[in-house]
Amino acid sequence: MNEGHATVHQLAPHRRLRRLELAVTRRLDGLLHGQHLGLLPGAGSELHGSREYRPGEDEVRRMDWAVTARTGVPHVRQVDADRELTTWMLVDATPSMDFGTAEWEKRELAVAATAAIGHLTARFGNRLGGHVLDADGIRRFPARTGREHLLGLLHILLATPRGPAGSRPPALAQALAGLGRAAPRRGLVVVVSDWLDGLPADEGGTPDWERAVRRLAVRHQVLAVEVTDPRELELPDVGLITLVDPESGRRREVSTGSRRLRERYAAAARRQRVLVRAALRRAGAAHLGLRTDRDWVTDIVRHVYAQRRLAAAARTPAGPAGGAA
Repeated sequence: MNEGHATVHQLAPHRRLRRLELAVTRRLDGLLHGQHLGLLPGAGSELHGSREYRPGEDEVRRMDWAVTARTGVPHVRQVDADRELTTWMLVDATPSMDFGTAEWEKRELAVAATAAIGHLTARFGNRLGGHVLDADGIRRFPARTGREHLLGLLHILLATPRGPAGSRPPALAQALAGLGRAAPRRGLVVVVSDWLDGLPADEGGTPDWERAVRRLAVRHQVLAVEVTDPRELELPDVGLITLVDPESGRRREVSTGSRRLRERYAAAARRQRVLVRAALRRAGAAHLGLRTDRDWVTDIVRHVYAQRRLAAAARTPAGPAGGAA
């Protein structure tokens, strides 16, 4: 950990929160010009325009009768993604997130992601609710509107104490199931985690949390934010080191001077991340990857622009050959 990062980490929660708020508002508002349509595209309720009705594709209940009567040609309404919606966030603050070898720790990056997503979604009267999974259990915060509510949730995340090694927090699958019960109406669900909990021991297995994510995706739009650190993906050659599992407390000495060991470690890490992303894709969740050694604001902006393109493509009428008209 570099000296600058240690200084930021040692700041009081309210000062760290102020720095984070400035970074989010200045950089996101500077990079995301114009009206944004949210983090995920989807059917909504805000009228965008009309286009000709396509038999077999469009629902009759979306008919725009005024335009149909005026033109004599059947038209349907086009809508933008919902603005007035409820966003539920599940933030992983378990001991595995108390790790970082770059500019940020994983937990701090999770808080930054929560701040950015809250900033993007908690406007126009939208509500934001949160569940925090930590070493002591699951803390639940009701969905409310307003900047003060978002800042309160971020302050709680920054002030959450670190769990002792060997603590046994609830499973991620359990937290996801609880979030599903708390969010009965359709909305946006954002899960910020390293997704390391509940992974199968063999390559052919499925994560324990995959079914819970799939159930959420049936009713909600789901965005899975994956937080990783470079040292989780590969080991440097730094001699003999002691690795400690933050959740079980188990220790193991490893000689990083072994090239074969470093290659095996990197290969296993790649398989693990591929497994996580494949499970999220099967479950119907969108994926946003953030790393502690990268510019997280830029990664979020790229994701938003990609979703804008998807939303724009979904609104573009298809031509006779099925392409864009």
